[in-house]
Amino acid sequence: MGSIGLTDHLARMVTVIEVYLRKHDHAPSVEEIRVAMNMASKDHVHRDLGKLEAMEYLTRARGVARGLVLLRCADGQPFGDVITIPLLGRIAAGLPIPVPDERAEPEDSLELTRDIVSDTRGVYALRVKGTSMIDALINDGDIVILRRAQSADNGDMVAAWIKSEQQTTLKRFFVDGKRVRLQPENQTMEPIYRDADDVEVQGKVIAVIRHV
Repeated sequence: MGSIGLTDHLARMVTVIEVYLRKHDHAPSVEEIRVAMNMASKDHVHRDLGKLEAMEYLTRARGVARGLVLLRCADGQPFGDVITIPLLGRIAAGLPIPVPDERAEPEDSLELTRDIVSDTRGVYALRVKGTSMIDALINDGDIVILRRAQSADNGDMVAAWIKSEQQTTLKRFFVDGKRVRLQPENQTMEPIYRDADDVEVQGKVIAVIRHV
């Protein structure tokens, strides 16, 4: 299934409509949707648009050319320039500290523009505690925006869960032989080394909101 109750097919159709609307000052025609989706007939498009209308992702003005109005994007957020993501707690930029898991109730929420985060699926925010990432211009009190992930490439900035300590930390991720190196961005601090099976990536940083 796709996001917010949508099948992958319907989620893709919503995205096709959204992308079109952001490039033009009018909605796509049924034929344009059919071509973009590589569907067999316009009847199939009408069928799926009806499903999306019933699910309140869009409305259609009957008898009006290009009368489609998109209400929500594929991630369930209202169609527009502002999105909302959950602020789940704190993450250590220093010594590891506990952090709420994905089932935690958000302590607050953030409103961002879609030029910062275009797709909210799997996205959450954490407030930074500590100064181990100051050379990456991330300081105490800043907010990092992360997308949930279970793996990372060398150099990615991640929320890393250290299983043996039941703690999490914000660091650069590197595989170093059979170990993982969690590298701070602060020349006065030493990296954290752990066995690879003791470290679990929980998310990758995609944006930073600086505290002023």
